[in-house]
Amino acid sequence: MWCLSPYLTMIQKIRTSAKVAVNMGLRYTAFRLLFEIKRKTGILKKQFPIIPINKTHITLDDWRKENIEFFFGSKGYLSFDRNPNLSLKEEAEKILNGKIPFFSSVFYDLGKQYNWVTNPDNGYEYSINKHWTEIPDYSSDSGDIKYVWEKSRFSFLYTIIRYDYNFDKDCSKFVFDEIKDWIDSNPLNMGPNYRCSQEISLRLLNWTFALFYYRNSSNLTEDIFNKIINSIYNQAIHVRDNIKFSLIAVKNNHAITETLCLFLIGLLYPFFDISAAIKTKGKKLFENEILTQIFDDGSYLQYSMNYHRVVVQLLTWAFYLAEKNNESFSDEVYKKGYLSLKYLYSCQDKISGELPNYGANDGALFFKFNNLDYRNYSPQLNALHYFFFNKNLYDEAEVCEDVLWYNPGSRRNKIKEYKPVKPKPLYSSFNSGGYYIINEPGIKTFIRCGSHKFRPSQADNLHLDIWYNGRNVLRDGGSFKYNTTEEYKKFFYGTSSHNTVMLDNYDQMLKGPRFIWLGWTEAINAYLSETEEAYIFEGSIKTFRHVSKNIIHSRKVIKKKEEPLWIIEDRLINKPSGILNQIWNLPLDNNVLITATDIKGRTIKPEIKNSLYSGKYGEIEESRQIVISSVEDIIKTEIRIIAK
Repeated sequence: MWCLSPYLTMIQKIRTSAKVAVNMGLRYTAFRLLFEIKRKTGILKKQFPIIPINKTHITLDDWRKENIEFFFGSKGYLSFDRNPNLSLKEEAEKILNGKIPFFSSVFYDLGKQYNWVTNPDNGYEYSINKHWTEIPDYSSDSGDIKYVWEKSRFSFLYTIIRYDYNFDKDCSKFVFDEIKDWIDSNPLNMGPNYRCSQEISLRLLNWTFALFYYRNSSNLTEDIFNKIINSIYNQAIHVRDNIKFSLIAVKNNHAITETLCLFLIGLLYPFFDISAAIKTKGKKLFENEILTQIFDDGSYLQYSMNYHRVVVQLLTWAFYLAEKNNESFSDEVYKKGYLSLKYLYSCQDKISGELPNYGANDGALFFKFNNLDYRNYSPQLNALHYFFFNKNLYDEAEVCEDVLWYNPGSRRNKIKEYKPVKPKPLYSSFNSGGYYIINEPGIKTFIRCGSHKFRPSQADNLHLDIWYNGRNVLRDGGSFKYNTTEEYKKFFYGTSSHNTVMLDNYDQMLKGPRFIWLGWTEAINAYLSETEEAYIFEGSIKTFRHVSKNIIHSRKVIKKKEEPLWIIEDRLINKPSGILNQIWNLPLDNNVLITATDIKGRTIKPEIKNSLYSGKYGEIEESRQIVISSVEDIIKTEIRIIAK
């Protein structure tokens, strides 16, 4: 019997592809199509050969004499006070014994003979005999490839180096053994660890930090030095030759990381024959990405707090190392860095140091120089603040340790003065990104209402986040994992894990393939104002376009001054038949009282559900969700926090 099913599936795929092309644009679509053709025909294999170029770029002795300015000359140049604290010792000893922290969170015991290609989350072992173009990013068998990339990123070296310095230990043999083992275990352009150029870039930057710290170590022999230098050289060529993928197909923090890597490898390894070219190219592309990706109000095109912090750390490296080497960026690049600092500081909860768990959050913290929790943004904001103002933004010594490792003592302070970011304004509007913040003593209100200038990763427009006395009492559900079950993807990427509204069980946008959403929500208006008694937000978006045309979600938030009280009115204009669901995500042990009425003043009984929360990548915990439902088009809700 002739079956229509395969043809219907093909037609559906064609329609989805057409929608993706419309959403993402012609340049993206054409590039991805050509890239896939090159990958499947083997052209990319030829462009990324597996035989490395090995030669003596410079002798170890000559390199040690080179006048190359890093954050510091070597371990012996650092002179800040040591702080041999117990938590650092415990974490370092775990790492030395093969237990590696994943995504700034849980430790996995990989052992001392880890092969660098096994996923510790599910045991899947990637083939080291396949070219990187043959390795899928995500598959049901392999699980989340980020679990393989995590150790190969070598961010764990910062804990070891801090332990080395603060406890006056010599961990150089361990560090060089790890790097050497990675090089021996990962042939050039083979296996999963060459799949992502950002991961390569981070590896090179982290190896560079270790090389300079142990510059004069007796464990850095000529053979080890040549092996590392040649690997850096060949991996830098890979980043250079694949840079268009991040610039066109990815266009986010990947592109910033990779372009900065090219600039810094060219700057810090001037003896490479490619250095002059990649330094010039990298700097130009890096500047362009900063100017493009950071909006004029300081917010960021990925609509993610964590990825914005990634950019802040990259800017910190760029600014300090450029200045130490008599380089500089355009005034606009420095301005975008300052505006980023100002924006993120406005979003930060003063008590906990945390920011809303808003947007995609994969646990990335590339350069960790402190013992504070990963969700505390203070150390990274402080390091960038110090560059601009030559003083710390915070008072706590542990927050300020990052600055010590950047060794800014010899700064020439040529940067133009900016207005201090401290204290936070009582309320702030970041219209380009679409963020509206109310800062009161002990109470923070965060509202998102914006249009997407770049692809959204989560369906979360008009999300409301509330902090009370340092605790996130109405919160974003998080990201969990990028490759997981369809049920988890729908919840964490979708509207249900955010404090906004759904129509029936529909997300605000239609889910496309992988990270892509179709029919992006679009802000119509948004205002944040003040009266004698309250702060008032009013905003509306075009939404649910895949359900019906011309649906508008309008939200009004009245925040009573100096009270933990919010009055929210949600309205769906041009609402078709169906249920309007207002969603609130809370911790299990919350002290939040929520009452609601419909357009006719009738009380709506909230439905309390068991839910999920992911505060850190790969972690999941039980949570609460309160759903208020009505067949009408308006729900009016009062949220009050009861002080314990």
